[in-house]
Amino acid sequence: MAYDGYDITLSYDDLSETDSAIYSDSAESDEMDCADQPSKSCRCNVDEDFNLEMLRHSSSMKQVVNIIIALKRMKHIKTKSSEFGEEEVLNIIMDSVIEERRMERVDVTPSYTSTHQMWQCNICDQYKKTLVQSSGSPRLLAVTLRDGAKQYKVDFNLSAYASPRATPNSSQPVCLGISQTNLYLACTKPDNSSPHLVLKEVTETLNTIQVGDQYDNLLFFRKETGVANNTFESVKYPGWFISTDFDESKPVEMSQIAPRDRCSIFTLENKKPIQS
Repeated sequence: MAYDGYDITLSYDDLSETDSAIYSDSAESDEMDCADQPSKSCRCNVDEDFNLEMLRHSSSMKQVVNIIIALKRMKHIKTKSSEFGEEEVLNIIMDSVIEERRMERVDVTPSYTSTHQMWQCNICDQYKKTLVQSSGSPRLLAVTLRDGAKQYKVDFNLSAYASPRATPNSSQPVCLGISQTNLYLACTKPDNSSPHLVLKEVTETLNTIQVGDQYDNLLFFRKETGVANNTFESVKYPGWFISTDFDESKPVEMSQIAPRDRCSIFTLENKKPIQS
């Protein structure tokens, strides 16, 4: 159906609000069959009522509704002239119907969730010194054990965790606890000192650990390279690794990357899965 033109008078009372002022036309929209010649002018009388005149304008019903809604939103606009050219009308419509929204970034505290995968193992450094618990203090020592002294080896429970964010070098977040105890390896940093390794007592079930809570110092990034070579980097203090001294029976401590006087590469001996 073809129309030579429209002459529509709109009042504020006749116009209704809608949630959306702009629709996108698609090939599936039902359009009115109108003449192909575009309109040469568009006149709007800005008064109590709006008088909209469109001549030979190929349009869809959605476009007509969009213009009506835009005119409703123009009711507070004051202009010096009662007639607009096509460019002025387009600018007014776009200014009226486009709303700016400010998006604010919300920081989410990273968290680590237990995967309920756990392994029991002994830990030795690359020089075959085994980690054992000191009898005189809650510390770990690196000692070369002779045959018949295997009872001094500490059995560790290595618990795996998952995080929604990427981990450094595709490493696995883990906690290291001593079997049949409530003691976990923790990297702490007292005031005015470097990070160091301690055994921390934990009585709660560590299903989820959030960065910033009291247990985030229990997490280490375990990275396995080569033939079963492992490093354990503190999650809370990046760049600090569990390490042993080259000398015998020295405390296990934290050290920075590639120390010359310490060893930060370990193997997991007698590793076997256990139920968490």
